[in-house]
Amino acid sequence: MSVPSTMKAIIVEKVGGPEVLEFKTDHPVPTPQEGQLLIKNHISGINYIDTYFRTGLYPAPKPEILGREGVGTVTALGAGPNPYNFQVGDRVAWLAGGGYAEYTTVPAVKAVKIPDGISDEDVMAAFLSGMTVLSLTKETHAVQKGEWVLVHAAAGGAGFLMTQILKSVGAKVIGTAGGAEKVALVKSLGADVVIDYRSEEGKDWVKKVKEVTGGQGVDVVYDSVGQDTWEGSLEAVKRKGTVVWFGNASGPVPSFNIQKLAPKCIKIARPMLYGYIDTRDELEFYVNELFNLLKSGQLKVRIHKVYPLEQVAQAHMDLEGRKTTGKLLLKH
Repeated sequence: MSVPSTMKAIIVEKVGGPEVLEFKTDHPVPTPQEGQLLIKNHISGINYIDTYFRTGLYPAPKPEILGREGVGTVTALGAGPNPYNFQVGDRVAWLAGGGYAEYTTVPAVKAVKIPDGISDEDVMAAFLSGMTVLSLTKETHAVQKGEWVLVHAAAGGAGFLMTQILKSVGAKVIGTAGGAEKVALVKSLGADVVIDYRSEEGKDWVKKVKEVTGGQGVDVVYDSVGQDTWEGSLEAVKRKGTVVWFGNASGPVPSFNIQKLAPKCIKIARPMLYGYIDTRDELEFYVNELFNLLKSGQLKVRIHKVYPLEQVAQAHMDLEGRKTTGKLLLKH
């Protein structure tokens, strides 16, 4: 398979707003090293974590190509052993870095072959977000049938998938979302209660959560919003409950006195997907679970929009402006 010497890519030279995302047409195509694959990307995912690297909330050396996941075709293999039997021409999904580009070098250990019967778009709409949700609901807190669960940003990329997975195990779901359209979307997924945080009632969402749960609070909160919701999440959880912070959409959770947790014996967690899929066996466990849910139709995806590569700055503005429902994708 012939590979050009240059490619289109989005380069971040310095931290800042969406304006630092520079579209280049002559960036060198990387060369795969031992243990790596060169992937020609068909489509890649845009995730909130990309904005954290862009702004410097998560420090990383610059210049940098953002993007943590993609779907594409193997075009070359690095030297050395090939324990996962990848071949040129394989359609794969990957988790690494450098997805905002036509070509990406990826550790073979972080790439998986995609079975027939699932489209590139459906894989990418669920890949990183779906495995995140599965790990949060199986390992961070193993959700049980009948438990009350509060999901913040339930219409977002992760929340949309989480609501479905929670309902599939028989949990009772309270979702928060902004605006009538997002509220209707979350209700359509089977959520038991949806709170519009932009409404009058939604301004005191903690009170509503307490009312719905008979004054007890929820068994677990999944909070990807962070700064704006962290204190309310601690209030909304029941005695001996768990609060899981897994994102910073409004900014990070600030430092606080751990004594806050004592009166209700609250457990807190701040996980990230990569800690749950560090080994190949762990990655394959969650990938297989996700692909089975997609193939069977048990898990529906929602794509907000597919943006051409050169419009990635607009995609970041839409995402940070809370104008999106479901997943944002980049077409190469």
